[in-house]
Amino acid sequence: MLIVFVALLGPTHRAHSQEKKMPYRIGEVLHSEDFEGDMDRWVVEQSNGITAIVDGKLEIDDAKGCTVWFKPLLEGPIMIEYEVVIVKKDGPNDRGSDLNCFWMARDPQNPDDVFTGSAARNGLFPNYHSLRLYYVGYGANNNTTTRFRRYPGGGERPLLPEHDLSDARFMLTYNEPIKIQVVACGNVIQYIRNGEAVIDFRDPEPFTSGWFGFRTVRNHMTLDRFRVYRLKPKE
Repeated sequence: MLIVFVALLGPTHRAHSQEKKMPYRIGEVLHSEDFEGDMDRWVVEQSNGITAIVDGKLEIDDAKGCTVWFKPLLEGPIMIEYEVVIVKKDGPNDRGSDLNCFWMARDPQNPDDVFTGSAARNGLFPNYHSLRLYYVGYGANNNTTTRFRRYPGGGERPLLPEHDLSDARFMLTYNEPIKIQVVACGNVIQYIRNGEAVIDFRDPEPFTSGWFGFRTVRNHMTLDRFRVYRLKPKE
């Protein structure tokens, strides 16, 4: 059984000099996807672009906004893990921006089915503001900001100062694999990039179940090695 180690970040988001054990252990694999088959377990919301499995990876080449939902409902405590490459070459959407995601998402108007509003959302970002979820916009705004928000489900999008990052170390790298892990383990909410906890939040009223979605806009990226693990909180 593996134990996750990451460098925790203080209020100024400077990594501590010593790594600290996280308050959970990784358990069994609940879901696994290596994108070698079809898209049966995914729902694509996109108005202008292409999302498809290409050469054993999920490829998103988007112009106006795209969300790709994983169909199974997820219940915590869990870790969602995947590998992504931000493609920045000479393609029309190779902007190198917005490696984003939603997790523990629910629609207050349709709490048992986040897909009811898929057609109306059409991948356009303002159409997601009414959902209840955790959201990270990693390397957004042309790779100048990384932000974490907790959407309460009424259209508000509060942003705490400590969750609004602009340091270059929290931005995207291009054309190379990036390992992302997102955590919902009781009140422990984290976004981990290449082993470093970029966001380490304690939610007094945590969202304990919901749906996960890849999210981007005007960007080109590939995704692979998607896993969902059961986490076991440490005593």
